[in-house]
This record gives sequence, C-alpha cells and structure tokens, in this order.
Amino acid sequence: MNLDYSIVVNKLPLLLEGCWVTLEISFFSLLLGMVFGTAGALCRLSANPVLNRLAFLYVWIIRGTPVMVQLFILYFGLPQLGIKLSSMTAGVFGLAVNTGAYITEIIRAGIQAVDKGQLEASMSLGMNYRQSMTRIIGPQAAKICIPPLVNQYIMTLKNSSIASLVTITELFRTGEQIIYTTFRSFEVYTVVAVLYLIMNSIFMIAADKLEKGLARR
Repeated sequence: MNLDYSIVVNKLPLLLEGCWVTLEISFFSLLLGMVFGTAGALCRLSANPVLNRLAFLYVWIIRGTPVMVQLFILYFGLPQLGIKLSSMTAGVFGLAVNTGAYITEIIRAGIQAVDKGQLEASMSLGMNYRQSMTRIIGPQAAKICIPPLVNQYIMTLKNSSIASLVTITELFRTGEQIIYTTFRSFEVYTVVAVLYLIMNSIFMIAADKLEKGLARR
C-alpha cells in the first residue's frame, strides 16, 4: 500500500474553494426550498381543491423522479425549448425544487401534529387564522419540524455533489479534477469525504443547540 496524502494537502486550497461553492449551492437551495416547501405545505393544507391538487402533483412528481434527471432536464433539456440556464442557476434551482417537495411534507406533517384544539382555542380568543398560525401553531410546529429539516439539509448538502454533473465545480468535482492530474483516487476521495463530514457535523451541532434552545421556551 502506497498512500501519499502530501499531494492532497498541497491541493487543499482548491478543495476548500470547492467547499465554499458546495456551501453556497446548499444554502441557496435550502433557502429557496424553504420558500417552495412552505408554500407547498400551505397549499396542501388549503381547503381550495385546485391549490391542494397542484401541491400534491408537485410533491408526487418531484419525489418520484431522481434529482439527477431533474437537473439534466433543467440544464440540458430546457435549451431545446429556448430556455438556457447557467450551470449554477440550474443546479441551485433544481436542488431547491427537489428539496422543496420534501420540505412541503415535513412542514405539513409538523402543522398537522399540533393539536387542532389549539387552533380552535386561539380563534375563540379573537385571533384570525393567520395570527393563530403565526403565534400559536407555527412555533410549536417549528419544534417538531427541526429534526427532519436538519436531515433534509444534510441530504441537500450531499446531493450538491450531483451538481457536478451540470459542470458546477463544487467540492466533489474539484476532487475529481485533482484526481485527473495526480491519479491519487483514494487519498482525494477520503479527504473529500472528511470535508463533507466536517460541514455536516458543524450544521448538526448548530441545529442541536437550536433545538435545545427552542425546547427550553
């Protein structure tokens, strides 16, 4: 066995640049995915059958197809229709749409997990529906949603490696480019894995502290 990590250490600045791109993709995908997911959850809970059905179709289609296929449709397929997206736009939007479908179900389940009697009680005190959701139901649902949302963020961060297939030079693609010139596959892939683990661990620790902070309220 002939392992030489000194080559990878010399390339560490490039890998850290890839980490930054990975974090950018993950952050904006999750942010936009939260918007899609919140809107989708409210539509799924809506009494309006059209909104409810549209949200259901969104979740059904996105969860039922691979994220790689979704990214390929956006980046390679849409140009045939005259719509050309940059690799970053296609990557972020594709991951956001995919993430949003899962967040839709997470938020919907979180809201439905709160006792319906609390909504009725708050409205009987003079609050309207929006006030009840914002002041009473929302905070309780947030506590329920944090653990699955953390898991979803981790999945989004790991799925960002798929964005390399639409030519985004994030962490995984950076690692592959280093392998092309150094031929040190094992060393590079293990370092890439460690960097992903570090990024996810930092987020998990922060999320754990947030969850404990909310539990004390």
